[in-house]
Amino acid sequence: MQVQTKAYGRIEVDERQKIYFPSGLLGFENLKDYLLLDAAQQPFYWLQSLDVPELAFVMINPTIFRRNYLPGVLASELKEIDLIEDNPESSLVFAIVTIPEEHSKMTANLQGPIIINREKRIGRQCISITPDFMTQHYVLEELAALKDGVC
Repeated sequence: MQVQTKAYGRIEVDERQKIYFPSGLLGFENLKDYLLLDAAQQPFYWLQSLDVPELAFVMINPTIFRRNYLPGVLASELKEIDLIEDNPESSLVFAIVTIPEEHSKMTANLQGPIIINREKRIGRQCISITPDFMTQHYVLEELAALKDGVC
């Protein structure tokens, strides 16, 4: 199918890239249909709204900069997308990234992870109940700290 995207203009995508969010995303509850796209620059992804072509979110897998990241969300939130637990084999977990003009200050929201049921292609933005996770984690700083900690 052909879709209009914020990052790439009009492109052809596979139907399997569609993700349905029954509750929408926080602040965008009325928008339910999205595409999961690889970004040109790894390790990022785009979550592109199918309803509003100008709306797309940059995302990252949080384990890239926070190796032992577990979202710590309520079972009731996972049940909404037919998941029983945070299982890496049945789910995808992303954090929404904010990239300011000064790219080195890029942050990721670990408090509001995006969790997707891989098989059913339905997702939900959850709220982490883990007190260590905030809406702004400095990605490059945490990556540097990981690199410094490696022998």
